[in-house]
Amino acid sequence: MREARGSKVRRREVRHSGGGARRWLSVWVPTLLVLALLAAGVGAYRFEWGQRYLPWLAADPVTEPEQVLAPAGLDLPEWSPPAADDALLDPAPAASSAIDAGKVAAALSADLADPDLGRHVVAEVASLSPGSPTWTSGDGRYLPASTTKLLTLGAALEVLGPDHTFATRVVRGERPRELVLVGGGDPLLASKPLTLAEAESTYPARADVTTLALEAAEALGGSGRVRVRFDDSLFTGPTDNPAWRRDYVPDDIVSPITALMVDGGDEPDSDLKQDEPSLAAARVFADALRAAGLRVAGEPRRTVAPAAAEELASAESAPLAEIAERILDVSDNEGSEVVAHQVGLATSGTGSFEAGAAGVLDTLAGRGIDVARDEVYDGSGLSRRNRVATSTLIGLLQHAAGPEGEAVRSLLTGMPVAGFTGSLTYRFAEGPPVARGLVRAKTGTLTGVHALAGIAVGRDGVPMAFVLGADKAPPEERYDAQEALDRAAAALAACRCSAD
Repeated sequence: MREARGSKVRRREVRHSGGGARRWLSVWVPTLLVLALLAAGVGAYRFEWGQRYLPWLAADPVTEPEQVLAPAGLDLPEWSPPAADDALLDPAPAASSAIDAGKVAAALSADLADPDLGRHVVAEVASLSPGSPTWTSGDGRYLPASTTKLLTLGAALEVLGPDHTFATRVVRGERPRELVLVGGGDPLLASKPLTLAEAESTYPARADVTTLALEAAEALGGSGRVRVRFDDSLFTGPTDNPAWRRDYVPDDIVSPITALMVDGGDEPDSDLKQDEPSLAAARVFADALRAAGLRVAGEPRRTVAPAAAEELASAESAPLAEIAERILDVSDNEGSEVVAHQVGLATSGTGSFEAGAAGVLDTLAGRGIDVARDEVYDGSGLSRRNRVATSTLIGLLQHAAGPEGEAVRSLLTGMPVAGFTGSLTYRFAEGPPVARGLVRAKTGTLTGVHALAGIAVGRDGVPMAFVLGADKAPPEERYDAQEALDRAAAALAACRCSAD
């Protein structure tokens, strides 16, 4: 309405100004205005008038900083491409550049001296080149908490291979119509299949016992009476680690560890753990058989499947490389313990806590990593008896990043990203913000214990392996201690610490 009203007033004024003048104005004034605006626009674009002579066209330095002109009088040279491709910088030397110990010390010393970290703090930083100079602080040996998972998964990937999978099977028992659910030590075995929506957001894929039951029921013709048995004999020894605190399993901190667990030993829709994970998995299997039309007699019972039993159904886990990424991302205690048992099986033929811990150290030593100062009693890092040298983790990270570490590369890809994923999603709120996205690290947390081990990319583009640990921190300063380590790791990302 306003535009229409304005047009009427304008035409009325033109009519009162005389005949020829009226025609000239009515035709040329709008045209000249348009041409003037076009000229101003072209000038603003071609000669950059806008910010200097047309204030309303000036770029906003907050929202368009790249459009703000250089100050008057500053002549910038014209950009020209390099003469040849070989003039481009090769990023490879940066990845192998040695660190400058003095620069690292300057970046880390203040945060590592934070009193919230307590009286025993260790740190080690090195480039990703094995054998390169390192910077260390403290005595170099600490209680590793969940940074132990890096050792467990690194050894598993080496001895089993990144493509290794774990099978859960259904076989015929010794008696007619007897079904045996055989646990294969799948760390991520689920009770039921994921919904479509869940499958799109869950990584990696999961095998499940409900689908196994449907396949077994189909193999039996979909009807009849059966008895359910379960075989978890792949693992031996105690299901509660003697090196753990006595309240961990009873108080549902961690589940008993068996070769047949669903949902990580969790009770359905609960924060509680299963008291007997193998029996719980067999009950889910039996319920699914009933839903498929079979009549299940009695309760599931433990047995050992006949060696040459006919297989009716089988489900393969995701590849170990993907499982490792998941365990590292969320710091899965049960998953890492199951994997450690698998290391024991692969190295000694025994799937137990003791054999797994020994197998992890033996495997790393076989890859040239010095483990002489290390004491490991589990696969998850829950044991407070564990002691690991920072140099062990540095050596493993360097190996994973090197040309001979292809098998264990998922250690690097699976570590949480600062401020974005996994156990670091809500960390790194303090310190240089550049660390968010440029620090990948495995966390380690127990009462009074805080650790980070991973890789930080400095401002000069040089990646650095680092280990930071404090194992005598005041328990009441838990969050402040975590923030101190976060600031230290962030300082590495903000540092130009290369010796080049």
